[in-house]
Amino acid sequence: MPRLRVLPHETICPGGADIEVESGVSICDALLEAGIPIEHACEKSCACTTCHVIVREGFGSLDPAAEKEEDLLDKAWGLEPASRLSCQARVRQGDLVVEIPKYTINMVSEHR
Repeated sequence: MPRLRVLPHETICPGGADIEVESGVSICDALLEAGIPIEHACEKSCACTTCHVIVREGFGSLDPAAEKEEDLLDKAWGLEPASRLSCQARVRQGDLVVEIPKYTINMVSEHR
C-alpha cells in the first residue's frame, strides 16, 4: 500500500504525518480521512485552488494534470513545477511526500 508523507505545516499539521493510502484515492481525501483539515472550498470539484499541494517526492507516479486543473493551478499561491490540486491528484502505486503551502487564495476560511 502506498505511503503519503505530509511535511509539517504550522497550523494544519504541525507534526507532519505519515499515512497509508489506498491506490486510487485523491490526496485530498487521504488527508481528510487522516484528520488533516486541508481546505477544499469547492468541495473537491476542481473549481478553486484551496487544496493546492506541492509534491516534493513521487510526482512522476501521479497521472498528468488535466487541462482544467492546469488552468486553475496558475492562480494558486506559491505555485511550483510540482504543484497539484490535491482533489484531482490520485495516489497510484508510488509513495508521495507532499507539502501544504502556508497560504491559499481563499479569502475566508472556516478553520481560522
